[in-house]
Amino acid sequence: MTPRILPGMLLAAFLMTFSTGCYDRWTGNYSELPELDGKHEAVLERAELSPAEREKRRNILIEASKMKKTVYTINGGDKLEVRVYNHPDLSVKTVVTPDGIVGLVLVGEIKISGLTLGQASQKIADALSKYIRNPKVGISPFEIVSETVSIAGSVSHPGVYVISDGMRLADLFAKAGGTATRFLDGQTIDAADFDHSVFIRDNKIIPVDFNEAIERGNPLHNLELHRGDYVFIATREESMVFVCGAVRSPGRHVWTRRKGLLEHLTESGWVQETHWKNAIIIRGGLAKPTMYKVDLDGIIRGERPNIALKSGDIVYVPHDNISEYNVFVRKLLPTAQLVNMLITPATWMSSHF
Repeated sequence: MTPRILPGMLLAAFLMTFSTGCYDRWTGNYSELPELDGKHEAVLERAELSPAEREKRRNILIEASKMKKTVYTINGGDKLEVRVYNHPDLSVKTVVTPDGIVGLVLVGEIKISGLTLGQASQKIADALSKYIRNPKVGISPFEIVSETVSIAGSVSHPGVYVISDGMRLADLFAKAGGTATRFLDGQTIDAADFDHSVFIRDNKIIPVDFNEAIERGNPLHNLELHRGDYVFIATREESMVFVCGAVRSPGRHVWTRRKGLLEHLTESGWVQETHWKNAIIIRGGLAKPTMYKVDLDGIIRGERPNIALKSGDIVYVPHDNISEYNVFVRKLLPTAQLVNMLITPATWMSSHF
């Protein structure tokens, strides 16, 4: 056993014994842990979204709200009414097969999937022109099942939903039955965590503030839905802290007011030999994240006081090959990969940093 591992394991054993309190090296008594803020002795740096980053997010939302929908194309499952003018006997209501085919009088099967309504009408008219003179064809969809969006996570009825013209995020949330519920401490509570929820369009995260969209109906955030949009409603974690990175057992841990950074590191099997001297604590969710760089080695040596954590905090212990805090911040800012992090934060961050 290396000299570096032994002290860590001894300290871990000590902390497991006294995990219900925090030793105050100034008074010699166990007391409440000091709160994490910019004035905490162990905090080396505090970062929030800069004004430029906030403006960038706003511009992304404005662009998303102005985005025009793609022209509707016919797909399998759509229900159509095909009318041949002056030939009511040739008109029909039909369902497009999964492979994009409809069956019509005279012409038989004809493939129209992937075509606009005008293109499909012309294709059918061309086929009918072999049997009747100058056919005029019109197509009207009466049920479009291919124009869908998905919603997952903490809603009562997650799944795939057909969207209608003008349907917005809050409408989808309501259609999915609103927030799922949980039973905690004898009470029924909402399970949805809007701070960590995600809106994805074209494989990109759109920085929607779900509180603004769903609770306040802010049109900038309550986006009109487009085909293929994906919404993930995160689950509220009232009593969890996420620990990941250069620790022996990354994962979720039960949070209590009297367990701080050291106690949660102990429950994670303690830090690896390759850990960086500083740790990163992320608080506040995707919409309004605040990141703290703290003197981890100083806390371990007892030179700085332990830190109180809050439920939902993410503790990331970098490996020693990450030496620049700004590199970490840039990598953490919203990317498509954040979806996986938000669903299983500890696993995602451990494998990406």
